[in-house]
Amino acid sequence: MILNIPLAWLQLVKQKARFIVALAGIAFVSVLMFLQIGFQDALYASATQLHKNLDGNLFLISIQYQSLTSNQSFPRQRLYQLLNFADVESVSPLYVQFAKLKNPQTGLKYPIYVLGFNPVKSIFHLPNIQENIHLLKRPDQVLFDRASRPEFGPIAEKFIQGNTVEAEIFSYIGLVGYRVRIGGLFSLGPSFGVDGNLIVSTSTFLRIFEERSVQNIDIGLIKLKPGANPEKVLAALTANLPKDVTIITREDFIKLEKDYWTLRTPIGFVFNFMVTMGFVVGVIVVYQILYSNISNHLAEYATLKAMGFKNQYLLSIVFQQAIILASLGYVPGFTISLGLYDIAKDATKLPVMMNLERAVFVFSLSMIMCLVSGFLSTNKLRNVDPADIF
Repeated sequence: MILNIPLAWLQLVKQKARFIVALAGIAFVSVLMFLQIGFQDALYASATQLHKNLDGNLFLISIQYQSLTSNQSFPRQRLYQLLNFADVESVSPLYVQFAKLKNPQTGLKYPIYVLGFNPVKSIFHLPNIQENIHLLKRPDQVLFDRASRPEFGPIAEKFIQGNTVEAEIFSYIGLVGYRVRIGGLFSLGPSFGVDGNLIVSTSTFLRIFEERSVQNIDIGLIKLKPGANPEKVLAALTANLPKDVTIITREDFIKLEKDYWTLRTPIGFVFNFMVTMGFVVGVIVVYQILYSNISNHLAEYATLKAMGFKNQYLLSIVFQQAIILASLGYVPGFTISLGLYDIAKDATKLPVMMNLERAVFVFSLSMIMCLVSGFLSTNKLRNVDPADIF
């Protein structure tokens, strides 16, 4: 015997104020999960942006390498030894190091990430690099990341207006700044560990960082000849290289960076913990809503049971309510998150953006959260006895 009456829906909307409060609670939990996952994905996306835009098939790094922001240099000769292998077409050294850029308006200094390379050819898949690479051949000309955080001042804005823009850079162990001229702009963007970026030639890099030697590089880019099998070349190169360096693919290079932020920094743990806590809070909130609804309608459930309806039917009503709450509560949560993503992106310059994969993932979490709450709240309903109610 089955009723064609939408009992689940009617029970929920009977008390409209409580229903709206319930949807608001689920929307709030959805927003929390959207924000935590959004910032977590922004952490990984921003931290690996450079890895994705380096023009290489394989990468040579120190065995001590941990991440871009805490890397270790190694002898440049290790990289050029690879040219002895038939499948290697070319190699390019990359120098990276933090410096301090002086805001021309306030005089305050802020950390900036400096990337140096030989501007014979571009080693970056970044907009505006290739057309401006000739500028780097001029002494003390640099390219500034227009997507950098605003602490560095209106450098990009003044350059776009046609003004001559100079900047003063300080190495972390130097007391005297080094003046450079902004020759062009590019877009890479900040990350959780980097506020802004400069691209310079190797010669300019070594003048900024006088303590550095051209013989010690930070990352080696390896281009393979067309048709070469990267995995086979990787195995051959690894077998013949000294143990102070290692060669990895782009995918492993990106994974290494993600693992660093996930496992070796507090922020990775915090994001995972907050997503878990948001889910747990959501389960508790929905449990209280459904349990309260069952308690308020216990007499009706007992009546249905006395009429011959099985526990399975009664439990299906609760699970229908859980699905309704998850679906309707998700919609305002998703809408609010879109606005908050835009605010966060403008404020932090991080790639906090909505995508289909995240939208589906949070909806699935919301649905699982509500179904778990529905299961936990049905203990009282399973044991209800009409004789005890009437």
